[in-house]
Amino acid sequence: MEGLVRWFDRVDRRVVAWFQRHSVPILRVALGIVFVWFGGLKIAGVSPVADLVATTVAWLPASWFVPFLGVWEVAIGVGLLFRLFLRLTLLLLAAQLAGTFLVLLVRPDLAFAGSPLLLTLTGEFVVKNLVLLAAGMVLASTVRDEEQTCLATGARRSAARRE
Repeated sequence: MEGLVRWFDRVDRRVVAWFQRHSVPILRVALGIVFVWFGGLKIAGVSPVADLVATTVAWLPASWFVPFLGVWEVAIGVGLLFRLFLRLTLLLLAAQLAGTFLVLLVRPDLAFAGSPLLLTLTGEFVVKNLVLLAAGMVLASTVRDEEQTCLATGARRSAARRE
């Protein structure tokens, strides 16, 4: 029995170590794919949420705002996928996600089914963005680590060129 416990502990340590090494990059890529995909749908004029966006920000013309939002989302996705200007990318992500919650304030009739605790399908779609916001916060917590990794990699490359 003790041997089985030790084996399980070794396997558990390896699995956890793998997750520690790979989870944040996987999260960054997954989030990047989602933003490129959803933004691309808006740019192409085939997004299932275009009407919701237009209704939520009725004071802006949907003809240019929905594609603009799509470009914004694609920029976020590309920034995440290629680790470009991560601080700016994450700021754009936070602003975009904050905007998604406008529907809860501007059009609560679309988000709630008679009670603040009863969500409609639209309400669930919006509230799940809390998870995307939390994912962005996780990525933001690693920006300095990424910078240090890039600096160290750059220093090693420079040293290798001098040799």
